[in-house]
Amino acid sequence: MSQHTPTMPLPEVKDARVAIVAAEWNGHITGALADGAVAVLRDNGFKEDDIYLCHVPGTIELTFAASQLIETEQFDAVIVIGVVIRGDTPHFDYVCQSVTQGMTALNADCDIPVIFGVLTVENEQQALDRAGGIVGNKGAEAAEAAIKMIAFNRIVNDL
Repeated sequence: MSQHTPTMPLPEVKDARVAIVAAEWNGHITGALADGAVAVLRDNGFKEDDIYLCHVPGTIELTFAASQLIETEQFDAVIVIGVVIRGDTPHFDYVCQSVTQGMTALNADCDIPVIFGVLTVENEQQALDRAGGIVGNKGAEAAEAAIKMIAFNRIVNDL
C-alpha cells in the first residue's frame, strides 16, 4: 500500500485556528497521529498560536472535549484523534459506536467541522501502519480534511 497523496491542492486558509484533541489511550499511536496533523497544519501556514493540542484519557472522552472546544468559539475546526483496537470483548463495538455517533451529532448540530481522526483497527500493527507506517499518517489526512472544511465553511458562510 502507498501513502496518501491529496488529489487536489489544499486551499489556502488565513486567520484560522484548529484544535486537536487526542486520546491518551494508545498514546504511542495517537501521539504520532497528532504529530502528523500538526505537521500538515504548520506546512500550510498555521502558526504555533493557531494550533491548540490537548489530551483526554480515552476515545470516549473525545466527544465531550470536542463539544467543549466548539463552545469556546475560538476554533475553525476540531480534529479528534483516537485509536480503538479490537479485543476479545464487545467493548470495541461500544466505543466505536459511541464516538462515531458523538462526532456525527456534533457535525450536524455545530457551526464548525469536527474531523474524525479515530482509527478503528483489528490489531496494533494496523494502527502503527496508519500512524506514519506503510499506509501513511491518518492524522495528517485529518488535518488536510480540516483545512478543506474550513475553506468550505467560509464559502458557505459567504453565500
